[in-house]
Amino acid sequence: MNYRPLGSLQVSSVGVGCNNFGTRLDETATRAVVDAALDAGVTLFDTADIYGETRSEEFLGRALAGRRSEAVIATKFGVRLDGSGFDSSPEYVRRACEDSLRRLGTDYIDLYQVHFPDEATPIAETLDALQQLKTAGKVREVGCSNFSVNHLREARDASSAVRFVSLQSQYSLLARYPENDGTLADCAEWNVGFLPYYPLANGLLTGKIRPGQPIPEGTRLALMPEDRRAHWLGDQLQGVVGRLLDYVDQLEGVTLLECAFSWLLAQPAVASVIAGASSPEQIRANVAAARELPDEVLARLDEITRSA
Repeated sequence: MNYRPLGSLQVSSVGVGCNNFGTRLDETATRAVVDAALDAGVTLFDTADIYGETRSEEFLGRALAGRRSEAVIATKFGVRLDGSGFDSSPEYVRRACEDSLRRLGTDYIDLYQVHFPDEATPIAETLDALQQLKTAGKVREVGCSNFSVNHLREARDASSAVRFVSLQSQYSLLARYPENDGTLADCAEWNVGFLPYYPLANGLLTGKIRPGQPIPEGTRLALMPEDRRAHWLGDQLQGVVGRLLDYVDQLEGVTLLECAFSWLLAQPAVASVIAGASSPEQIRANVAAARELPDEVLARLDEITRSA
C-alpha cells in the first residue's frame, strides 16, 4: 500500500467508502470489512452522519475499537438528518461534530468535510466554526464534498485561518467532469487533495458488467432506481465500456479494475480513491488493483474515455 499526504494527514492511496455500513451491511459484516481493510494497509475510512441513518458512523466506530490509531476517519456533515435540506451554520456544525464524535466513539475526527454547499450560510461562517473545532482538538483537518470549482475558490478567498485540504467528488474513467471545469487543475495548484468517489462507475469498470449482457444480481447497478440506471446503461457509455473491454482484453496480466484504480491514482491531484466494499474479498481486490501501469496504457485509457 502506498500513502499520500492530505494536509497534515497521511492516507492510504485506496480508501473505503462506508455508505454500505448500516444499509447493505450489518454490524458483523461491517467489522469484517473494516478488519480486512486495516490488515491490507488501508487507513482512510470515509463515512457521513447521514449514511445508514447514522448507523454507518456507529458501526465504523465500534469496528475500530482497539484499532483507532490505525485509521484516518473522514466523516461529513451538512445534510439535515430529517432530509429537510442542507445546513452548514455554525450552530449546526458544532452540534453535528459532537454527535459524530459520540457515534464514532472517538474524541477527534481526522478529516471533517462539508457534505454539500449550503447556499444559505456564508462559507466564512462555516469555516470559522471549523477553525474553532480544530483549535479545540476535535478535528484535525477539514475538507469539502460535492463543491464546484467556484465554491472551492470562494472558500479559499473567504478565510486565511483555515483551508480545505481535500475535495471529494465523482471522478472515474467514465465521469471526467472534474477535468472539464478546472477543478482538478485548481486542486493541483492549491495543494488540495482530490478524493474520487464512484471510481468504478457504479460497477461498469469492474469488468463484471459487459454491454448487452444481463446485470449481475445484487450489484450497485442492479439495485439502482431505473431513472439513474438509464444514464449508466445509455448507448454512449456502453459504447465506451465496450471499447475499454476490447482494449483491456488484449493486455497481458491487466484487468479493467486495475485500469480504473491506477488511472485515477496517476492523476497528480488525486490523494486517495474512495471505493465502497461489501466484503473482505472486495477490499483485497481493490487494494491489489492499485498498481503502476505503463505510460502507454494510461495514455490509451485516456484516449478511449475522453468522450465519456
